[in-house]
Amino acid sequence: MEQESEGRRNGVWAQPYTLASGETQYHELGHVQLWVTLLDLEWQIRVRSIQAEGDPFDWTERVGHVLPAQDVPLQRFIRSDRGTGTVTFVPALADRPTVIRPFQPLTIPAGHRCVIYVGTMVWMKVCAGPARTVLTEIPLSTPLMTWVGRNTMEGELCYTSSSFARLVLEAVPKRPWRALTPVTIVNRRTEPLLLERFSLPTPLLPLYLNDKGQLWTPGVTVECETDMSSASLRVERGLHQAAGACVAVGEAREKISRGRLVRAFDRMFG
Repeated sequence: MEQESEGRRNGVWAQPYTLASGETQYHELGHVQLWVTLLDLEWQIRVRSIQAEGDPFDWTERVGHVLPAQDVPLQRFIRSDRGTGTVTFVPALADRPTVIRPFQPLTIPAGHRCVIYVGTMVWMKVCAGPARTVLTEIPLSTPLMTWVGRNTMEGELCYTSSSFARLVLEAVPKRPWRALTPVTIVNRRTEPLLLERFSLPTPLLPLYLNDKGQLWTPGVTVECETDMSSASLRVERGLHQAAGACVAVGEAREKISRGRLVRAFDRMFG
């Protein structure tokens, strides 16, 4: 695809970009291509999914006047503020819990704990004007769904994501379209805990951006008591020290009504 450009640059979260009428900003991030066009009376957004080998690491953007082929779907939005031509890209986590499935199950001995580092997919909110009016949301990879519950009548529909459940932070690939969450698993039982999957409360997690361009969430702690019927979960107030200096870039979709959340064991781990 040919694209006029001022040069390919790295994209940045939560930073306003200013376009002139007639200009198109092209983004390539995760598994999508995105074209955002400013006209006198409207915004136009075009999105195309791309098949990439593995997980792309880069986010690039450039400005020009060339549009994609007509087979790329078009969304049109009325401009509510015609005085400016700013567009801002705000990250958000999933609007449903995300079931994390380690590629290889992990056994936590009785009375032990561990920290695993989990990367989850991010949605991109395309926001227009100084008020950051949300025009649309774009998942940066195709979301997969799964049902979690005791049976087909009792439970909830969640997203699902495979993970290496890495124990060493340095081994975790850093991608601008995925967010990193440190998850502490505490096994207070008198027998080992086989961790085959668990539910991450992604709607409750805000997003922060560090000086390396990486997205982080607060840590999550899951405690499994000696009684197997339940497990408790809490979202930590602060960020992991390894995140470094961060700024808030995306609010949680839902507010935490209490500091400690309790969910059924079979919904958390089963």
